Amino acid sequence: MLLTRGSDRREWWRISLTALGAFAATGFALLAVALGSLRGWVHFPYWHGLLNGEGERRGLVTALLLLLIPVLGFLGQCARIGAVHRDRRLAALRLAGAGPRQVRRIATLESGLACLAGSLLALAAICVAVLLLGRVPGPIAWAGFAAVVVLIPVLAAAVSRFALRHVVASPLGHVRRVRPQRGPGALLGLFAPAALVIAGAALLALRGLQSGATAFPLFVFAAVVLTGAGSVWVAGAAAKVIGRRLADRTGNPTALIAAERLRDDPWAAARTHAALLLVTVVGVGFVGVREILVAGMDRQQREGTLGDRGFYTAGINLAGGAVLIALVISLAGLAVGTAESLSTRRRTLAAQAAAGVPHRVLARTMLLETALPLAPALVLAGIGGTAVYVAYGRFVGEGIPLTLPLLVPFAVYAACLAAAATSLPLLRRSLHPSELRVA
Repeated sequence: MLLTRGSDRREWWRISLTALGAFAATGFALLAVALGSLRGWVHFPYWHGLLNGEGERRGLVTALLLLLIPVLGFLGQCARIGAVHRDRRLAALRLAGAGPRQVRRIATLESGLACLAGSLLALAAICVAVLLLGRVPGPIAWAGFAAVVVLIPVLAAAVSRFALRHVVASPLGHVRRVRPQRGPGALLGLFAPAALVIAGAALLALRGLQSGATAFPLFVFAAVVLTGAGSVWVAGAAAKVIGRRLADRTGNPTALIAAERLRDDPWAAARTHAALLLVTVVGVGFVGVREILVAGMDRQQREGTLGDRGFYTAGINLAGGAVLIALVISLAGLAVGTAESLSTRRRTLAAQAAAGVPHRVLARTMLLETALPLAPALVLAGIGGTAVYVAYGRFVGEGIPLTLPLLVPFAVYAACLAAAATSLPLLRRSLHPSELRVA
């Protein structure tokens, strides 16, 4: 409580972002509980009756729970940027006798308090919305609401604790990050996911509908998860290789500074881009599946065998909205991660500016640090998403779209650079000579 009350304006921005992330996570979980508590057929005059049936509601509950993944990643980014901004107060705690683990525990609990505030606001908003709809939740729903409001801050605090495991505040006011020397192994990170995805896609391509309706969902799940893990590994490995090769061969100041940064901490890109790459795999697969479904509905409509088309398009659009929300949350996490990186290096950046490095060079360097490791990772993510919708098209016997789904990685790449560019105003403030002071 004392640490929170002593926060400055920069701190309150971080606390507000943490509370906003908890608000979103709690809102998704509360909606899932509210829909999951309903039994049987219930009339909802929305989305062409998409929520009337229990089976459709279960699908929406699953989508809402999956949205918690990028939100928790966003909260982890907020926890890391908070640890750096609180360097002087963390150092005071160390001088008073607190150990590194105690300091991290206090910082974690501070994030938990902000998450609790966001969760309570989400509970109030959901209760008002449910009552305005004229539907009073039952005892099971209220018990679920109470459990969510308690569990989300606890889960967010656990994520913050995990995110701060390599952060150490010294008694002299210097905050450093103890970086892991190695990332995940190549066999686990890249070759095993690629082999499994290719084998599954070949099996479905050869057997078609004979592979069964059970094998296909398992393949989709494996393709998304394993390709996402491989993309994260590629981001870290590419940063390491590109940083080493580029630092030895380039004479361009922008590329040289970016290469040294990537070589110094190659797995920072993997941590920052993890949720974003997973969303990209899902996004490419969804856009391809959507094109296949729309083509199938057009054919059925011409044949006169399609019922209420609005019911199906509402479900597709709702799933697309969930993917888009996950992408926006992941981009917000990328922006926060870029800001955290700048805050960590603010004294180094100020020293470079004082030595004569122009602001435009440092700005291009920051964008290059995001662009270089992200490009090969997005290529692998696009391959994984393509495998998903190609396998689905083979499974249902429809044509395979090639244009629109393949544009998704390029759109995500441009959005990532735009998200990283939102930290440029912070970069200008970080170059002020006052940042050269010794805490």
